[in-house]
Amino acid sequence: MTMTSTPTFVRFVLDGAVVEADLAQHATTTVLDYLREHLQRSGTKEGCAEGDCGACVVLVGELNAAGTAVSYAPVNSCLQLLPTLDGKSLKTVESLQRADGKLHPVQETMAASHGTQCGFCTPGIVMSVTGLLQTVPSPTRDQVKDALSGNLCRCTGYKPIVDAAVKASQAAPEQLKLDDQADRALLLQMRQSSASGTSAAGRPFFAPSTVQTLADCLLAHPQAMLLAGSTEIGLQVNKQFARPEQIVYLGNVAELRQVEDQGRFWRIGAQVSLSEVLTLVSDDYPDFAEVLRRFGSPPIRSTATLAGNIANGSPIGDSMPCLLALGATLELRRGDVTRMLDLEQFYTGQKKTALQSSEFIVAVHLPKLASGQVFRAHKVSKRFDQDISATCCAMRYEFQDGRLAQVRLAYNGLAPSPCRAPKLEAVINGRRPEEVTAAELDQAVAQSFTARDGLRASWTYRALLARNLVLQFVEEATAQEAVK
Repeated sequence: MTMTSTPTFVRFVLDGAVVEADLAQHATTTVLDYLREHLQRSGTKEGCAEGDCGACVVLVGELNAAGTAVSYAPVNSCLQLLPTLDGKSLKTVESLQRADGKLHPVQETMAASHGTQCGFCTPGIVMSVTGLLQTVPSPTRDQVKDALSGNLCRCTGYKPIVDAAVKASQAAPEQLKLDDQADRALLLQMRQSSASGTSAAGRPFFAPSTVQTLADCLLAHPQAMLLAGSTEIGLQVNKQFARPEQIVYLGNVAELRQVEDQGRFWRIGAQVSLSEVLTLVSDDYPDFAEVLRRFGSPPIRSTATLAGNIANGSPIGDSMPCLLALGATLELRRGDVTRMLDLEQFYTGQKKTALQSSEFIVAVHLPKLASGQVFRAHKVSKRFDQDISATCCAMRYEFQDGRLAQVRLAYNGLAPSPCRAPKLEAVINGRRPEEVTAAELDQAVAQSFTARDGLRASWTYRALLARNLVLQFVEEATAQEAVK
């Protein structure tokens, strides 16, 4: 059965040269381990091995559709599996040194601004800032801080690092740009020479190029692990020493990387990254965009996918309360059969879903707000950026004759899976904002959820948050209505 392009080796471009690695040996090797252990690129460091510290950040580039330029994204190399680099280019901190031996402006200003002490975190910081300057040549300090939200420094302090980034941005554009002319030519050759092949039983890694071949591949290999952004599987490989026998990678399926405006909703493909979703919703759903911004650092957002966050089914998944409140639906497929399922029917228990064997998420359908509807969301966590939720609450509503109506309210962190809260919705629906009381909400929270303490917060604290976030949204609704 012809199903997918499945080479026996990985081919990627590193500083003007093609690197090949045997898939049989490296299907679950991380990019970080391959760089350090096989290419002796020791500038890239391992700190946490779970995508939190940023010491391992590298830049992964993809050729644009026209073949005229390479677009780069910062990536945590400790989480990315090596096969995901196939057909792409890679830049490490060693890539920044010029042919004449001169340093990149970011490296120069980091030294001149005293932005480094022990130096362990410095390569990742330099790569994050360099990546930012490829797309935002003159960033604000806030943009620099967001770009560095996934880079931890334990000894220097961040002011000189931000100063260095701002100072580096004043260099000439040709000095800031990555040297990738040779890379572009090689990437174009690799694109032109790629061809479909036949999957053989026993191969560890499949890379389908169409939705049809993906569906066929999963029917033939129902136990295979689906790999999208690698932020979850990378953790399993690093922390649980998981070695899946077979992996099916979604990154080469062009159909899954598309966002389509369908009028009343957006159809977001299963391989669309959180960075792309954040940009998509920033105008219509600024609260959703802020939740996604705090969800993870740019290296996490550039690879993690919205569909992957949904399929993972974590009780504290941050995107799901927003999607549940907005009434998102999932487009699922098994073989040639496609079905639609409301997201609130997707979870059947903790880390359990309604997906059938060999079934996968094709797209997420995200509704747009109708006239008069309002959407609010807020995440509470111990650390503001890049931390696990104590809880995230999202609410959509509209006003009808001064009363709250069509209320959809959802949480994470309160139940075995993210969920709506119909008993709290009933307290709010049909009421004027000033009529909604804390006592009624407290009672509805107690009736809706089983009290359970967690590592991130006690139940007493979470229950209080559940009530207070709703009160905050309702009070804001009162203020908004008074302005009209």
